[in-house]
This record gives sequence, structure tokens and C-alpha cells, in this order.
Amino acid sequence: MKLVVGLGNPGAKYAGTRHNIGFDILDHSSQDLGFSFDQSKFKGVYGTYIHKGEKILFLKPLTYMNLSGESVAPLMKYFQIPLEDLVVVYDDLDLPAGKIRLRQKGSAGGHNGIKSLISHLGTNEFNRIRVGIDRPQPGTQVVHYVLGGYRPEEKEAIQDSIVQSSKAIEAWFDKPFLEVMNAFN
Repeated sequence: MKLVVGLGNPGAKYAGTRHNIGFDILDHSSQDLGFSFDQSKFKGVYGTYIHKGEKILFLKPLTYMNLSGESVAPLMKYFQIPLEDLVVVYDDLDLPAGKIRLRQKGSAGGHNGIKSLISHLGTNEFNRIRVGIDRPQPGTQVVHYVLGGYRPEEKEAIQDSIVQSSKAIEAWFDKPFLEVMNAFN
């Protein structure tokens, strides 16, 4: 069994914001693969996709970004999902809008959702797909920026990154994450 986690914040107020790109990518995957988020447990909503007999869970924690680990860790424990079978998808200020970067481990880099995951999982060694949202203009507070919408000139690149991230997730169903990383980075 594998687990794909998209980070974001619940509610219409946050839909379409930079911080919710993880949710947007999982929504794209659900449309592409034909599954729905029909189960509500572990402080989140999740759906199941079966690929060649293997269950793949797609989880959107509903804890708000800063507490994401409170949803992910109990689900992983319950389903006995090992760390190597986890991929976390989230926004990254340090990458240009639309750029994706796959990694097998790393620091939180100031991302509170990742800090929560590291704290609850007890390690920083888990697969991730970082999706670039760029840095705010000087004078704009980071919190307002990540909770804001995209500029018109960013929308095409962002849509492209959603599609590429979904393709990377699907490639991981059949290949080791390192191979997927080499193909998509």
C-alpha cells in the first residue's frame, strides 16, 4: 500500500490559494484516475485507487497546514504504511512558480506543514514533491502571499506543475522514487 499526501487548508476560503497546491494536485489525480475522496477519518479525507492490485491512498489532511502530521502519522500507523511508501506534495516558496522538485529527504525549509510531519513521523526522510509558488514581492508578508491567489501570468505555469506532479505520482506506482526523481527533476 502506498500513501500520497497533498498539503493544504480545508474550506472554500483557501481554495485556489498557493498554499493549497497539494490539494489541487490530488484533486487533479482523482479526476485523472477516477477515484473520489469518499472516506473521512484520521482528521482528513481520503480516497483509494487500485493500481495493479495495490492500494494507493490519497489523503488531504483537514487539520490546517500547521498540524498536518496529526492526520498523516495515525493513518500511516493504522494501515502500517512504511516511510518509503509515502509521498508528500506541497508548495515551496524557494522554487519559481510552476517548477517541481522531487526529493527523498530534507529539512522543513520553514514550511510549517512539513515541520509538523517531521515532528509526528520522527524523521525528515520521506519522499516529497515540492511545487514552486515563487517568493512574494518585497513588502508582502509571506502569510498573505501563500494564502493568496495566483497572478494571471503564473496560472499557466502552475497548471503545468499540477499536471507534471500528477504524472510523477503515477510514475511512482511502478518505479522506485529515485527513478521518478531522476526523470522529473
